[in-house]
Order: sequence, then C-alpha cells, then structure tokens
Amino acid sequence: MMAVRHTGDQPEIGIDPATFHRIAEIVYQKAGIVLHRQKEALVVARIGKRMRQLGITHFREYLRRLEESPEHEELVEMLNAISTNVTHFFREPKHFEHLAGWLARWRLEGRTSFRFWCAASSSGEEPYSMGMVIREKLPADSDVRILATDLSTRALAEAREGVYTAKDMEKVPEAYAHRYFTCEAAKGDHRFRVHPALGKMITFARLNLAQTPYPMRGPFDAIFCRNVMIYFDDDVRRRLLCECWRLLRPNGYLVVGSAESLAGLPTDFKNVAPSVYVKS
Repeated sequence: MMAVRHTGDQPEIGIDPATFHRIAEIVYQKAGIVLHRQKEALVVARIGKRMRQLGITHFREYLRRLEESPEHEELVEMLNAISTNVTHFFREPKHFEHLAGWLARWRLEGRTSFRFWCAASSSGEEPYSMGMVIREKLPADSDVRILATDLSTRALAEAREGVYTAKDMEKVPEAYAHRYFTCEAAKGDHRFRVHPALGKMITFARLNLAQTPYPMRGPFDAIFCRNVMIYFDDDVRRRLLCECWRLLRPNGYLVVGSAESLAGLPTDFKNVAPSVYVKS
C-alpha cells in the first residue's frame, strides 16, 4: 500500500487504494473514462490542484465533498480537472484535407446546407479549424452549422471566448490568421480573437459521451470524434458508435483519431481512409 503523507495545508502527495478506486469508479460511472492504477499520479496532480482551491488536504475528505455535493456541482469541477484537453489548430491535418474534398464534391452536387459535429471540441481549436476549411470551400451564404461539444465546462468557456496566444496560432496558415482572427494587444503580448463570421457558425454545448442516447437528432454530414475513444472501454465505445451511426446521414463520414480504430467493435461503418469511416 502506498504511504500517504501531507505537509502543512498542502494536499496529500499520495492517495490510498480504496479512495482512488472509489474516485475512479465515480469517473467511470459519470463520464465513461477508465482510470487504471497507472493514472494515479495524474489523479493526484489534477485533483490535488482542485483540493488546494477548496482548502482540502486529504483525498478522503475530498471524496466526501464529491459525494455530498448538491446538484453535482463538485462532480463537474472534478471532471473538468480530470479531463484531458490536448489539442491544437489543424491537428492531424490529413483529416482537414478530407473535409475540404468532401465539401468540394458536395458543392458540385448542388448542396447548400451542411451540418457537422465536433464531439470533443476541447478549447475550440478543432471546430474553428473545421470552420476555416468550410469558409474557404463554400460560398459565404451557405447554410452551415457546427455543433461542438465537450465534457469540460472549463474548456468550453475557453472555446466560446475564442481568444488564443501567438503560440496557439503556430499551426494556423498566415492567410487564415489574417482572415479569421483579429490581433489584440494584451499586456505587452498579442492575443488572437476569432472573427464573429467564423464563430457564428459554431454552437458550443456540454455533452457527456458516456450518457446515451444523445439529445441531438441530426443528421450530420460528418462527425469528428477524434482522440476521445482511447479513454473509454469497449462498452462505452460501442454505445458511442451506435449514436454516431444514428446521427449521421447516409454516406456521412465519421473521423476518429489516428491512434484509434474501430477494429474489433460491432459496427457497420466502412473504412475508406486511415481513421476515416463512412455510413454506407
């Protein structure tokens, strides 16, 4: 058993197995995220930061707070802390090349209305990247909507604000940066704010992918559900895929992360490119 120590008013630097197991159980029940014992250091670090904000020094005390919190307030804060929100603009760029190709084809077919879902939007870089590609490939008067969802209320707040640092912008082509962002001076530094014309096509909303069925009706032309299934077990993955199938229009596309695969999962999706699937 791991020794648990704490110093002063700082949180414990270790968590006992029973407390870790119960927290992991809650995270799985509420968000479908699997926390193996190897994730103990991550849990200690991320929940420890939240504990410092609350003035709590013992993980068992925090667990009591979590279980007794009214209206699940602390559950949301805990899931914000646990959720991984690693992203950047045009991550896995091949996927955006596919999107550009689909848009060009759909436009030639005479389509004027388009619907997309970004299922793990994090702090907004992914749906805004989708939006830039769409604005480049479609007429300005096209009827386009992007639904961007995430579990983390903190990440969604950042996404809605749509303000990024110069480092955040490193992957954005210079021409896109000029067209779709406004540069603002802030305390001797520069920040880049998403242009309203780009932001107005995107709706941000909190969604727990582990709780099915989802409230949307679709149909979507394409779903970007990238780098999120790796945190789920097969039961949650299966239910997520069933919902993606329901929400996609016929011949619509599902895009997953390059490290993810639907192999071994019961699904009728057909693989048409690396990490790209079609409902046919």
